[in-house]
Amino acid sequence: MTKTYEAVTPHAVAFLGLGVMGYPMAGHLARAGHHVTVYNRTAKKAEQWAEEYGGKTARTPREAAGGAQIVFSCVGNDDDLRSVYLGADGALGGMGKGAIAFDNTTASARVARELDAEARGRGLHFIDAPVSGGQAGAVNGQLTVMCGGEPAAFERAQPVAMAFAKAVTLIGASGAGQLAKMVNQICIAGLVQGLSEGIQFGQAAGLDMKLVLQVIGKGAAQSWQMDNRGTTMIDDKFDFGFAVDWMRKDLGLCLDEARRNGAPLPVAALVDQFYSEVQAMGGNRWDTSSLIRRLRNAKK
Repeated sequence: MTKTYEAVTPHAVAFLGLGVMGYPMAGHLARAGHHVTVYNRTAKKAEQWAEEYGGKTARTPREAAGGAQIVFSCVGNDDDLRSVYLGADGALGGMGKGAIAFDNTTASARVARELDAEARGRGLHFIDAPVSGGQAGAVNGQLTVMCGGEPAAFERAQPVAMAFAKAVTLIGASGAGQLAKMVNQICIAGLVQGLSEGIQFGQAAGLDMKLVLQVIGKGAAQSWQMDNRGTTMIDDKFDFGFAVDWMRKDLGLCLDEARRNGAPLPVAALVDQFYSEVQAMGGNRWDTSSLIRRLRNAKK
């Protein structure tokens, strides 16, 4: 897929974290004409990125953030997020007044609010902006971004973030982006389990499940998971996509938040348990659609 970039005034930006998502996201920012400085914990990865896209590298998050109008980040978890923004080498210490931190990590709403408060105290802005669309969405520049933060700061950052996205939407105040991503993951968990059970049931009944999915995919059962993962689930292929370890991290965030707000999540809790069984089978890095392997294993 060829990404078409909107005409936006070039910005000086930093990107912190060049994992499977961050590496192509930062690449889209460079291709869109922005002046990108990257930081990665493993410096060799940052150097590789700079060779490919022509940007600059920095030794610390603070150095990367110096002079940046917007600092993007995509790291692992709450602790990683604190490590790149706070402390002597943290990005907040290097950002100029009025600059925006636009964080694409899937993390807790609590850490988003914590960093927002810290940023405000320094005359800066922080937007929690987790993404959906997986590695393919990052590579193709087709991510969906859910944001929480100040409207004025969002309006400044949104056109720039469109370099790696198909939609960038402000959901509400600080933390709302992370909460929306939790809703996303709760919905996906139930869908993947239902699709797994449906395929396994149909195969046990002797049906041509590829044909069945073609048919029911035109009706009320249709979903992104069915369209993009149904055939590979039938073929028992899971060496791609969003890893089980990552999904368990995300569901853990959902369940922690649910304990705070009192929302019952019986299906999400059960599917989280099922994913732990997939991990026990050695499926830590399998795609999340590998839930069906648990059912196949149980049948044996």
